[in-house]
Amino acid sequence: MSKKAEFVKSIHGMNEQDLRARLSEDQLRLKKLEFAHAISPLENPMTIRGLRRDIARLKTEIKLKQQQA
Repeated sequence: MSKKAEFVKSIHGMNEQDLRARLSEDQLRLKKLEFAHAISPLENPMTIRGLRRDIARLKTEIKLKQQQA
């Protein structure tokens, strides 16, 4: 199974509070990665793109949970 599919499967089982906590953690990680990349190039800059996409998936899942409630 791909990493994306595993991530999506794992966030489907979370409640809204857990999703928000994960979102804030990932946003902080993204800021740190972008800062580190600005100072000296990362070995794999594609991690920034992947993290941005994970954040978007988390936001989408939060919206879906809000609509259901």
